[in-house]
Amino acid sequence: MSRIVVLGAGPMGLAAAQRAVTLGHEVDLIEADHKVGGMAAHFDFSGVSIERFYHFVCKSDAPTFELMDELGIGDRMRWVNTSMAYYTHGKVHKWGDPISLLTYPHLTLMEKIRTGLQMFLTTKSKNFDRIEHLTSRKWIEGGSGVSVYNKLWKRLQELKFYEYADEVAASWIATRIKRIGNSRKSIFQEQLGYIDGGSETLVEAIADEIRRKGGRIHLGMPAEQVIVQDGRVIAVRAGGREFAADAVISTVPVPLVNRLVPDLPQDWQDRYAAIKNIGVVCLLFKLRQSVTPHFWVNIVADDIEIPGLIEFSNLRRVGDAIVYVPYYMPVTQPKWQWSDQQFIDEAFGYIKRVNPVIANDDLLDAKVGRLRHAQPICEPHFADKLPPVQTPIAGLQIADTSYYYPEDRGIAESIRLGRRMAEQAGASPATPTAGVLH
Repeated sequence: MSRIVVLGAGPMGLAAAQRAVTLGHEVDLIEADHKVGGMAAHFDFSGVSIERFYHFVCKSDAPTFELMDELGIGDRMRWVNTSMAYYTHGKVHKWGDPISLLTYPHLTLMEKIRTGLQMFLTTKSKNFDRIEHLTSRKWIEGGSGVSVYNKLWKRLQELKFYEYADEVAASWIATRIKRIGNSRKSIFQEQLGYIDGGSETLVEAIADEIRRKGGRIHLGMPAEQVIVQDGRVIAVRAGGREFAADAVISTVPVPLVNRLVPDLPQDWQDRYAAIKNIGVVCLLFKLRQSVTPHFWVNIVADDIEIPGLIEFSNLRRVGDAIVYVPYYMPVTQPKWQWSDQQFIDEAFGYIKRVNPVIANDDLLDAKVGRLRHAQPICEPHFADKLPPVQTPIAGLQIADTSYYYPEDRGIAESIRLGRRMAEQAGASPATPTAGVLH
């Protein structure tokens, strides 16, 4: 039995702790927040238990299904016929199936053919090694055409990545297209999933399993330092306490790692510091009536400064209409300093433009959440930029959502990587194995 300390009780940290305690190790899971779940944690939104940040399940999310079965909650998975759309030129246009593509009024026939072919081939690709050297812009322009990039993608990329819009890897975008594109009932019908009760059902089931098997979860306890002696971890200091450790698994955002582990070699610190992240201001609206019948609406309009709306209640029915409005941006942007009310006023104005029937008295409640480190900037060959998960410090593994590349952030990837890290930690916690797990 090894003493394993896991830092961060988001889905990856929870998965790592659950796997480690299942393997028979002594586990302490340390979390700065007062709840487990990280970005998947719930809060009470005027009587509705809802995720702080939106999550959905795709049919390829095998690690999620396997863990749910292991926890005895596999029957809580629900599948819903969903759709997406584009709002552009003042109207909402359905998107995401052959008929919608053919009837979309703002592409020429040749643009439609090239777009449809590129998206179809992307969903059938086994991997994206052949486009790893390309940016998403170059890849889309080469497949669908420059005009299609300008009409469908350019504004979305600019509003999510700002000055980094032309640095995003093609394989990162293509992997997202493949995941969504393969979550379908048929070629004409997208199907996405949710867990009955929301992400909290899974998060709390994992936490209960950890405690039931003897693991300890410490909430409201920010990690302060990973303590190293003679080149190996010996403890973690958190909340004024020290937790003895044979192995440490850190799942906190990479931008926090250098402060947390000052004993890392300088070249490793430089590699962590070189990984760029942007923040998100995520708004949540409760409305009397629905905005559109679609789960996801991309917005392409020069005078609207959000890339889209996620009408979550079109996936998981919760009574009133629930709409997420994400503002991704580098925290250096002046807009990051806006007050919550400024964001609410602007975003609700955009909602009313998408659906002019919605009036001021349809707004029942609004909340604003912020994360400084929400989205890594994944450039071409991004995997080569990431340090190995196993550090030069014996017993110390470090990863965050950057390490899902080319996959995007998601619970399935959190579970997959968290469980692998736990298995590595238990295999040989005192011996560096750099390069074994990346």
